[in-house]
Amino acid sequence: MPLLQIDRVAKAYGVAPARRVLNGVSLVLRSGEYVAIMGDSGSGKSTLLNLIAGLDAPDHGRIVFDGQDLAQLGDAERTRLRRARMGFVFQAFHLLPHLSVARNVALPLALNGVRGAAAMARVERMLESVELGSRAHSAPSELSGGEMQRVAVARALVHRPSLVLADEPTGNLDADSAREVLALLRAQLKRDSAAGILVTHSLAAARTADRIYVLDGSGALSEREEPVHA
Repeated sequence: MPLLQIDRVAKAYGVAPARRVLNGVSLVLRSGEYVAIMGDSGSGKSTLLNLIAGLDAPDHGRIVFDGQDLAQLGDAERTRLRRARMGFVFQAFHLLPHLSVARNVALPLALNGVRGAAAMARVERMLESVELGSRAHSAPSELSGGEMQRVAVARALVHRPSLVLADEPTGNLDADSAREVLALLRAQLKRDSAAGILVTHSLAAARTADRIYVLDGSGALSEREEPVHA
């Protein structure tokens, strides 16, 4: 069974006339697969991520995550599913400035009821895996942009989610830091056999994924035929 199945999803905003941003989008993603979705600004990439996360609902079609139709779940059920089974990496890092690096990474564990020594042991292992073990007690303001995004990757993966959604995670980074973060994200996903969806404007970033899809101006999703990551 696929981990994620998006079946002919459509979404529009506004009235008279509504602006359709997604039009019959379909995608199947299995555990361990990592795909990139490209498209111009306003093409619906972030809208699609919001639908997958259960933060919004499609006008037509359905999204099934691990056998559960998200439309059949209540708000509280979708929130629990999102906290327990999904991880998120954003362009703007979204680290809490008053918390240390370790406490930022521990947040998803706390939300899922994992605290104390067990949580901190997992945080320590995660920070070591992203090569930031020595910065556990640092404040986010003491880190470079690349380091902050590596913390964000650690936070997204520390609770061992089945699916990671990354929305322009290298948009604020220089080229060298972007390459490091993308290589790290891919390696961590493959290590945990987690599925991943990377939304990006960058073809170089997209080529780190297993497959590339493109959202065009009509809201349709198609696979880009080219060799990607070996």
